[in-house]
Amino acid sequence: MKIYTKKGDTGQTSLIGGTRVPKSSLRIECYGTVDELNSYLGLIRDHQIDPSSIEQLLIIQDRLFTLGSMLASDPEKSKMKLPPLFPGDIENLENWIDEMDQSLPEMKFFVLPGGHIVVSHTHVARCICRRAERLVVDLMQTAPVDPLIESYMNRLSDYLFVLSRKFTQDFNATEIPWHPKMEG
Repeated sequence: MKIYTKKGDTGQTSLIGGTRVPKSSLRIECYGTVDELNSYLGLIRDHQIDPSSIEQLLIIQDRLFTLGSMLASDPEKSKMKLPPLFPGDIENLENWIDEMDQSLPEMKFFVLPGGHIVVSHTHVARCICRRAERLVVDLMQTAPVDPLIESYMNRLSDYLFVLSRKFTQDFNATEIPWHPKMEG
């Protein structure tokens, strides 16, 4: 099987189920952004991070492939059986957040992203996740979308924020508080 089919040369692509849509459609933008996030999580995983975080990120990457396939499917025409998201997937994120929070200092201020390359990459992933979530919310206004997708993306961005704080601690980086400038 060749990687190229030439079917997309006219700016159209097929959803699972065969429906042809413009490559600029909101559904394509949704699962493309989820794919971007998944790739970015791979970049984070490729750094020298702890084994537990690597294991969690691998599980999340698997779930993002599932979520992406759900978004890539025409909900009205696809007959293909796709793997589902489960409420337990969201519970996993919540448990991991709670576990990391136990060893982190209490949040008393907003923090400026940065401090270490891994921390910065994790903040970028959080931003990509939020963008994907906004796109999914937009798609939900006009098309059927499993509501677990929205919940998962929302919780995942929380997880990535807490993970960035954990990495700040792991790498002995400094959390720099945001002090709003109130006078010119």
